[in-house]
Amino acid sequence: MKQAEPAVRPGATVGVLAAAGIVAALMQTLVVPFVGEMPRLLDTSASNASWVVTVTLLAGAVSIPVTGRLGDLHGKRAVLLACAVPLTAGSLVCALTDSVIPMIVGRGLQGVGMGLIPLGISILRELLPPERLGSAIALISASLGIGGALGLPIAAAVAEHTSWRALFWGSAVLSALIGVLIWRLVPPTPPQAEGRLDVVGALGLGTGLVCMLLGFSKGSDWGWASAPTLGLLTAAAVVLPAWAWWELRSADPLVDLRVTARRQVLFTNLASILVGCAMYAQALIVVQLLQLPEATGYGLGQSMLAAGLWLAPAGLMMMAVSPLGAKLSAAAGPKVTLGAGSLVIALGYGSSVLLMGSTWGLLVVTVVCNAGVGLAYGAMPALIMSAVPASETASANGFNTLMRSVGTTVSAAVVGVVLAQMTTTMGGRVLPSEAGFRTSMLFGCGVALLAAAVTLAIPGRAPRPRARHAAPAARPSARSLG
Repeated sequence: MKQAEPAVRPGATVGVLAAAGIVAALMQTLVVPFVGEMPRLLDTSASNASWVVTVTLLAGAVSIPVTGRLGDLHGKRAVLLACAVPLTAGSLVCALTDSVIPMIVGRGLQGVGMGLIPLGISILRELLPPERLGSAIALISASLGIGGALGLPIAAAVAEHTSWRALFWGSAVLSALIGVLIWRLVPPTPPQAEGRLDVVGALGLGTGLVCMLLGFSKGSDWGWASAPTLGLLTAAAVVLPAWAWWELRSADPLVDLRVTARRQVLFTNLASILVGCAMYAQALIVVQLLQLPEATGYGLGQSMLAAGLWLAPAGLMMMAVSPLGAKLSAAAGPKVTLGAGSLVIALGYGSSVLLMGSTWGLLVVTVVCNAGVGLAYGAMPALIMSAVPASETASANGFNTLMRSVGTTVSAAVVGVVLAQMTTTMGGRVLPSEAGFRTSMLFGCGVALLAAAVTLAIPGRAPRPRARHAAPAARPSARSLG
């Protein structure tokens, strides 16, 4: 006799997956409060210490498409459990080390665990009834904001009052707990696709992404005309087209580029790059404005802990608007929600023209921007999953998450260049000028408006037939039965 499958408990499943997303997102801001102390703590140079931040981004970008494809091939719940392992192991390595190389390795392992987020969204399609899918997707997408917003003040408080190692011991416990909760509360899911992992495609995409993201993220430090930067960006320009050529000819591609070329998927991914770019720009700008000295005339003189607390409500706003976004998507379609979210982000940036001079003003700017991000991030997976077959749900969602990461990296590069070029000198220190911050805000506004324009190219959902049109169709059927 066939054994009955365990019953799905939607509330518990969504709660666990949202918690997993929060923990994974926490890893990105975990080291920010003491990144300036890293050279002393790890007895290394500032350049080497910067890899502690960079490697997590690179590892996540490279691994997310792979974990997505593995989820389709071997079952998403199994790969969710597997992602909790490097997340836990990386935290333990970081907690136990006192040198830079093991710290970089541990942070890289934490980056591999970022696959929890797109996999958690993708598995909902198999576990939840259609009427609960939209709200659950929006909630788990919002977990990114919660993790990022809470991570900074929590990490700052822990680093200020205890040892920095406590951050990693705590993240290890949380990651292990997430693994246990997934094992106990998320039902097993069968494979949705056949075939095998495209190893050549994984290596090609990973190589191209590392070259591109590293070139953009380190360009301002190394110099945009330096040999390493130009070499990496040139390599990316060669490797990524070669990877695309391979994928189009592979029987089991890592990413089915024919599916990603569909109009709805293509323009959703393009909008995702732009929204990711807009989302990250305000985070980079506001945290600096909060901490610059008041003597500059535009800085607000906040400590790292205080700055984190001022930023926390913005992340919570993402969670608050997720039910509204789900209702809007159900009523008008996720395309409308994505466009509305992009316009709200632009409104937040626009408000900075009047509100940039105070902590309360910046709070309003970040809350409005993140409300828009919450709407947009909840709509993207819904648009992707409605346009791809079930056998490619996780890989398509993983690729969409990758597009957001590309956007954040480009944003960091552009804002970095603007603030590095538009400077002022005070007390012998070169600081970003007020004009530089305002220009960066205008950049974020423009990118958000461009994202809203791109959503216009996404196909709208087909209108439902009216009931009065359905009635005549039923009459012939009834007569034929008689």
